[in-house]
Amino acid sequence: MTPPLAPLHDPGIRSFASDNYAAVHPEVLAAIGAANGGHLGSYGGDPYTQRLRELGVELFGEGATMWPVFNGTGANVVALQSMLPPWGSVITAATSHMHTDENAAPERVAGLKLLTVDAPDAKLTPELIDRQAWGRGDQHRAQPLAVSVTQSTELGTAYTAEELRAVVEHAHALGLLVHLDGSRLANAAAGADVPLAALSSDLGVDAISLGGTKNGLLGAEAVVLLGEAGRAGMPFVRKMDMQLASKMRFLSAQLLALLEPSPEPLWQRNAAHANAMAQRLRTGLAAIDGVRITLPTEANAVFAALPGGAAERARERFAFYDWPGGDGEVRLMCSWDTEPGDVDELVDLVAQPASSARVPE
Repeated sequence: MTPPLAPLHDPGIRSFASDNYAAVHPEVLAAIGAANGGHLGSYGGDPYTQRLRELGVELFGEGATMWPVFNGTGANVVALQSMLPPWGSVITAATSHMHTDENAAPERVAGLKLLTVDAPDAKLTPELIDRQAWGRGDQHRAQPLAVSVTQSTELGTAYTAEELRAVVEHAHALGLLVHLDGSRLANAAAGADVPLAALSSDLGVDAISLGGTKNGLLGAEAVVLLGEAGRAGMPFVRKMDMQLASKMRFLSAQLLALLEPSPEPLWQRNAAHANAMAQRLRTGLAAIDGVRITLPTEANAVFAALPGGAAERARERFAFYDWPGGDGEVRLMCSWDTEPGDVDELVDLVAQPASSARVPE
């Protein structure tokens, strides 16, 4: 028997760079193992994907359909492309992930123009939507046909149910569909202590890009369609955009492990832990002279401006990202496997006086 490969890294390494850096949750690995073995139908013709279809209705209501895909960019592109014609455009915040971090995928693959608006806290409002919701019927303008919001946002903030309901109702009144980029929807729902539906389908959202990779999965996301919009085209768009998995049971098994109802489902446990570690980190940093917390901590991200030399000291042990704009601002992201000791060690490194920093030999 061939011996298992030795790890090429130290399994004890932790990072505050991104929840994408985190390991796969053991329950997810076990679910993949349970789905392995034997021959099952391909392209979704398997009992795991069938159960996922049923679970979509249980979680998000009658009429919901869940479509596994490989990644978050694919989920966003497939969801929007399935609902909109190629002359459509999407109103979104200038900070949105699809605008800042998905290259030109919405434009090049989906053929959809993004109409961005500045939102200081990364949250759209009816008033902000109105800045771009014009020109309907004008052949010279890409037609505003949808709004995309991110929950929780790229700046670590989270829409309340009331804020999101106002956005959805206003968009619908204008004849616009609403897409929710839910890469970290679990963190927003865990922070509010509500089901996933309470911040999405219950408010009238039309489609969700449901995240999993940032919350403990090996690599699986899902598009959830909540009405008729997009349903006819989804099977074809998913294939055309190279997001149709042949061995779909392994994507579905991951999503089932994350989403299956229980007194405390895995999505909630993982997200609540990441959120709690972010609050611990925020509290520790806020107590340090010279540290300035720059944004609210409403999910699993902490944004802070660190004093001179602190970031360099901390990076000797942990990875994290500088945030555009300067002034020493950094983003510190907590994950399902962030340990309290990791948080406390990072806080201690930031708190050290500059004179105590190690001098390179």
